[in-house]
Amino acid sequence: MAESDHLADLGRFIREQRGAARMSLRRLSEVAGISNPYLSQIERGLRKPSAEILQQLAKALRVSAETIYVHAGILDPSATASVVTAIEADAALREAQKQALLQIYRSFVSENAQAATPVPTEEPT
Repeated sequence: MAESDHLADLGRFIREQRGAARMSLRRLSEVAGISNPYLSQIERGLRKPSAEILQQLAKALRVSAETIYVHAGILDPSATASVVTAIEADAALREAQKQALLQIYRSFVSENAQAATPVPTEEPT
């Protein structure tokens, strides 16, 4: 999938999640801590947000960072699903241990995505 396709998919996904959460563009931008025009450009597929911005949006929309990274083209969906599925399915682990492992995994994924994603310049608000 080309980068422009990932940006369009990401924008669509964010817009759909925002609609499902019944949040206005302005409200999501406030909760995520980014400017309204910048969020609008992301939703229209005109800007490639950094992993940090994606993480802020994921938190504000209450979706996993991995899900949003997949839509942005940062993560391969099959690789992410297999790790998460394996941890969740492991009967030898207690629920708290699974959650701890998933949290560590997600922090590593986020850190690696941030290192691999160039930081776009955000227009001043």
